[in-house]
Amino acid sequence: VLMRWRGIEREFSGGELSTTNNRMELMAAIQALEALKREGVIDLYTDSVYLRDGITKWIHNWKKNGWKTSAKKPVKNEDLWKRLEDTMVEHRVSWHWVKGHDGHEGNERADKLARDGLVNANLMKI
Repeated sequence: VLMRWRGIEREFSGGELSTTNNRMELMAAIQALEALKREGVIDLYTDSVYLRDGITKWIHNWKKNGWKTSAKKPVKNEDLWKRLEDTMVEHRVSWHWVKGHDGHEGNERADKLARDGLVNANLMKI
């Protein structure tokens, strides 16, 4: 995660073994929002269409349908979707999609932090 506020930058990363990219995308957004000390207007950038569309479009129907997809299957990562929604209560979040691996400076830095987090998670299992 790369956070910027009034010229101040904060970076953090992490990783888990035996997980999916989608879960890590969700966790990055959750941890960024949980790191905030007070409510605010937030611009959150992601290269994950799954994350952006899940929280801005799909979640409404998932909740209405008892956390089932349109195919009547359980929503994957339900626990994290609920947690993400809870973290957004105090904030007005605008979600922005950026193309991954396309030279967007902030996204490139966040991607490197994610790779570093994965390396660190793998080293911890040794």
